[in-house]
Amino acid sequence: ICCSLLVKTRLKQSKMVQVWYMDTEETDQRLEHHRNPPAYLELDDLYQKTGVEYFKINADEYQSDNTLTELRAKRGYTYDDEITCSEKCLPDYANKLKAFFTEHLHTDEEIRLILEGSGYFDVRDNEDNWLRIKVVKGDLIIIPAGIYHRFTLDTNNFIRTRRYFVGEPVWAPHNRPADEMDCRKSYIKHQSENFVQFNKV
Repeated sequence: ICCSLLVKTRLKQSKMVQVWYMDTEETDQRLEHHRNPPAYLELDDLYQKTGVEYFKINADEYQSDNTLTELRAKRGYTYDDEITCSEKCLPDYANKLKAFFTEHLHTDEEIRLILEGSGYFDVRDNEDNWLRIKVVKGDLIIIPAGIYHRFTLDTNNFIRTRRYFVGEPVWAPHNRPADEMDCRKSYIKHQSENFVQFNKV
């Protein structure tokens, strides 16, 4: 079964998450930063432009959630941990948030399930525009390897997330430019094909 087909099924079941094109203002990163007028993007278009996958999970009972159980089995997510981003809970808070918001990519997928709070994942589309994805409790997004992206808290200044990994956790951001990396080249190839063959299982 193709995971992208499963994604499309999940997208139709839930439209709670919001995605929009960002403006170019450099004011407080925690603000919404809508264009004027606002320009939203449908979730299936988000997948075709970026390869970002979205699922809705029961955050209160995530350990027994069928969608998450299926994802973990099919994608081989064998390790998980938890992180809380707030000034009270996150050591070296200011520097960590600065690093999270620096444009970068990873050699592995970034899988995040929101258990509490809210925030924004920003990703580049196929025309290098910034797309802002607002995530809240129960949202699970999978950011593919090789995509330029960043993360920020919103004005609530709090988020608690579950992180999933294939094998031992790897947290190695490669700041832009990283166009010569193999994961980036592979990502660009899939992007040119609208991710039709992406994440076949």
